[in-house]
Amino acid sequence: MNHEEEYPANYLASILSDVKTIAMVGASPDATRFSYGVLRVLHEQGYNMIPVNPREAGNEIRGLKVVASLADIQEPVDMVQVFRASEALPAIAQEAIDIGAKVLWGQIGVYNEDAAKLAEQAGLRVVMDRCPKIELFRPFWKPKLNQDI
Repeated sequence: MNHEEEYPANYLASILSDVKTIAMVGASPDATRFSYGVLRVLHEQGYNMIPVNPREAGNEIRGLKVVASLADIQEPVDMVQVFRASEALPAIAQEAIDIGAKVLWGQIGVYNEDAAKLAEQAGLRVVMDRCPKIELFRPFWKPKLNQDI
């Protein structure tokens, strides 16, 4: 898949409807951070969220126990969402493959072709440089261009 082009709406929608458990790499306990807000919204929408952050391991974010790494997760993970630098994505892609995840999702600004190739060759669906929180609500954002201002 060419990740520099727009993703088909049905591709994103099918991922968001298929996944139930999301491991968020780079989750932050700081309520002012974007990762915290995305975790909050996805959790409120019914996704089973697992925060991953080695500095916060053993603590909780929004009542969810934080683990140090993907390898520490004791249940199946459908999607690995990444709030880390793009350079970290290939190693995280390999960890996602190792735990049997089905989707690798790089947050806005997180893009690495090598990671995408690695994950896709292992059978994972890949999304990069997108936010699942935004994509989850996109179908409701139909602009009314003919409206008077």
